[in-house]
Order: sequence, then C-alpha cells, then structure tokens
Amino acid sequence: MADHITIRKADGTWSVRAGGAVLGESSDALELTEGDYPPVIYFPRSDIAMAFLDQTEKRSHCPHKGDASYFSVVTKSQTLVDVAWSYETPKEGVARIKDHLAFYTTGDVTVEQL
Repeated sequence: MADHITIRKADGTWSVRAGGAVLGESSDALELTEGDYPPVIYFPRSDIAMAFLDQTEKRSHCPHKGDASYFSVVTKSQTLVDVAWSYETPKEGVARIKDHLAFYTTGDVTVEQL
C-alpha cells in the first residue's frame, strides 16, 4: 500500500442518504485516509440498496488504488449523476476496498455517523 494511504474499520454505524432517501447503513464501513485529503467512508455493497444505483460509463485512474467505476443514484425526483464510485479490482495494497462504494458528499448526498 502506498505509504500515504491508510484503511481501517470505521468506528460505529454509518449511513448514506441521497435525495432524502436512505441508501444504506453499515457497521462494517471502512475509512480510507489518503495524504492530506479528508477521510472517505467506503460502504460494503451488501449494505447499500444497489437497486437505486446505475453504473455509468465514467472511469478514472488513481496510481495508488487503481481504476474507479462510477454510479448514478436514481431517486423519485432526480438522477444524481456519478455521485458514487468503486474500485472493482483495486491494487493489492488497498484490496480491502474491493466490493465497497464511496460517495461524493456534496449537494443531495450525505454520509454521516449515526
């Protein structure tokens, strides 16, 4: 793992909401800290209502984590485009985030500890 990345089990229970709807709650979330960036909570896919997420064509590459795939959240009133991402085949040093999703917490998406 890159020296500037740490992954640990996130303390407590975490929730993610989009457009007012709860997408998931987890006591098994991971907290990834990378350099000076704020920590990011990664939720196990098994704790997320995946029926509300549609994978998009967007991709990005991180030299430390690998290739990310993006998801839009579809609510009753809107589609929140590319607000979640996942590393489908993360690099070996960050393999713990496989099968997890992270969310941008701007606008209509909130991630909070309960």
